[in-house]
Amino acid sequence: MEKRLLITIALSILVVTVWSTLSPKPQPIADKGVIAQAVLQKEAEQASTQAVAAQEQIAPEVLATFANSRLEVDFIESTAAIKQVRFKNYKNTPFMLRRGFALGDKSLVFSKSDSTPESITFVHKDREKIVSKKYIFSNSNYAIDLEVTVKNLTSLPILLGTPVILGVLDYSQAGPDSSFEDVAISSAEKTKHYNPRKGVSIPAVKFIGLRDKYFCAILEAGVASQSGFINKLPDNKSEIGITSKEVQVPANVQIGHLYHLYLGPQRIELINQVKPEWASIINYGTFDFIAQILLMLLEFIYKLVHSWGWTIVIFSFAVYFLLYPLSIKQMRSMKEMQVLQPKIEALRKNYKDNPQRLNKEIMELYKEHKVNPFSGCLPLLLQMPIFFALYQVLMRSVVLKGTSFLWIKDLSLPDRLVTFSQKLPIVGSEINILPILMAIGMFVQQKLTVVSADSSTAEQQKIMTLVFPLMFGVLFYRMPSGLVIYWLINSTLMLIMQLRSRRT
Repeated sequence: MEKRLLITIALSILVVTVWSTLSPKPQPIADKGVIAQAVLQKEAEQASTQAVAAQEQIAPEVLATFANSRLEVDFIESTAAIKQVRFKNYKNTPFMLRRGFALGDKSLVFSKSDSTPESITFVHKDREKIVSKKYIFSNSNYAIDLEVTVKNLTSLPILLGTPVILGVLDYSQAGPDSSFEDVAISSAEKTKHYNPRKGVSIPAVKFIGLRDKYFCAILEAGVASQSGFINKLPDNKSEIGITSKEVQVPANVQIGHLYHLYLGPQRIELINQVKPEWASIINYGTFDFIAQILLMLLEFIYKLVHSWGWTIVIFSFAVYFLLYPLSIKQMRSMKEMQVLQPKIEALRKNYKDNPQRLNKEIMELYKEHKVNPFSGCLPLLLQMPIFFALYQVLMRSVVLKGTSFLWIKDLSLPDRLVTFSQKLPIVGSEINILPILMAIGMFVQQKLTVVSADSSTAEQQKIMTLVFPLMFGVLFYRMPSGLVIYWLINSTLMLIMQLRSRRT
């Protein structure tokens, strides 16, 4: 029973990992009002897509760079849009927006006009209007204000109502980290996370955001009546943005729009410094509630020890001792099952042609000896939500990026004890010792739990004693070393408990 459950859990982890990597995220179902609004806005969004594409073909990509103590931003000068951001406090890790905060109007070709330590300004001018885009960067956090002004140079009113593109996600060459990309759209009801590979339009949004594995971009307009959209492009890309109703600019009058932005790490405390409501962009999936609790616990421990490696070690011990009473119960249940194993084998021989009678007799045997065959599964079942939640937290935790511990140079990557210049069969270009140690520990655990059985069952047990640790070793081999440390420590403590239990 114990081995079957462990095999099921291992396969579940494998399925969840592959599924989260390859499959699209669930799409919330829009109501009829939203669908109607989407139909009305579809043509406008398609026009925006064609406009930006045409603009890219007309104007060459010339970059203008802005930098401060936190980040370095590459602007596409012709569109006054952000191509990518590099974060100095996080090993200059890049965050791609491609056309971040571009205006969807093909007639607008900007040029850089001014730059200060706190801002950068781009201006477009033609016979009808002057359009200015000014990015104002905060000195204390990752907040940005975007001021867009339009001045009517004619003697007649003109209409203004162009979308603002938050960013573009490219799936034409999607890597393994593309599964972490999603879009958040906040309305009056709540913040929902959408699959960016599917088109959607939501009226009256409060803010929109997109994120990758570590960083996020958030856009909120200073005026109401904005609609958020995900527009699927024909070249396997998706653009995310907001659009508003057209407004009239009177003759010889200048009007302006203010947009509030966040461009930085997915860290709750940093987003809260700008606007706490925006923190809802951070979501860890099915076990989000557990993940948020684990994240707070990890950050509390880190404040005490100031090392993320030791934080994970202490956290692993804390989880183990929290589940220690259940683990003791699990060990007792395993011992009781071992005592009953010869009687169970005898029943299998006597009722091998009568499965229903066999099951009945086994359950009577359990009842007679007051043994619950499922009690040993409880600690493992409780571990699974913690494991999956911790997996999401550590995989998305930018604070682990580039953080070293012992011989490990980066806790967000495999431990890479030894690296090779060329790839080798099976192991690739590196040897990761932590998953290997974990597999060895699991092999010893399996050997300790083998019970006496007939020849056919014993042969199955021998096979599973090898297959199960190998399965976990392969599964964890490419996972972040921070996550493997947790599982290795937990497995080691369970092994120590088993050894002590055998002595007693």
